Amino acid sequence: MLSGRRLDLLDPTPVDIEIEDIAHGLSFVARWNGQTQGDYAYSVAEHSLLVLELFNRLYPKSEIKWQLAALLHDAPEYVIGDMISPVKAAVGPGYEDLDDRLTAAIHLRFGLPAKIPQTIKRQIKKADKVSAWMEAVQIAGFTIAEADKLFGKTDPNVAADLSIRLRPPMDVRRDFTQRHQELIDKL
Repeated sequence: MLSGRRLDLLDPTPVDIEIEDIAHGLSFVARWNGQTQGDYAYSVAEHSLLVLELFNRLYPKSEIKWQLAALLHDAPEYVIGDMISPVKAAVGPGYEDLDDRLTAAIHLRFGLPAKIPQTIKRQIKKADKVSAWMEAVQIAGFTIAEADKLFGKTDPNVAADLSIRLRPPMDVRRDFTQRHQELIDKL
């Protein structure tokens, strides 16, 4: 990793994980395989910031630790990349096992339980789906009807004033790291 840490992907440990590595990697991983409008790829880090915002809007009384979990929901992608669901399914259970091990190490590193309660996972997934719907409509060329079919209809009030931002990776990295620190400081 850029931090100098050596991360064993098959047996990751919390001591080998740094937020700067996560923020850097996620800032350069493109969602939608880069097939979006704009001068910059829409990064997983930017997506994660949006998911956190949506999670907070959907569940305004959520504990700080679950907000942190929302921010880190795609954190393993800093080293394994972002794959669309059909590809993940084709790769098989090995991908899911790798993702689970990385997620557990990341969570433990930042004071979260290795496994997030199912209720919280469902809440984060709901925010994730709203984000995917917004991305599809705003930057990936989907019609509202197509996005509704793939991601489910979304409450227009949740994200009415939000718009997708495409920014340079270094700006996104800085904001991701800063938001992470703000949450850590509140724990």
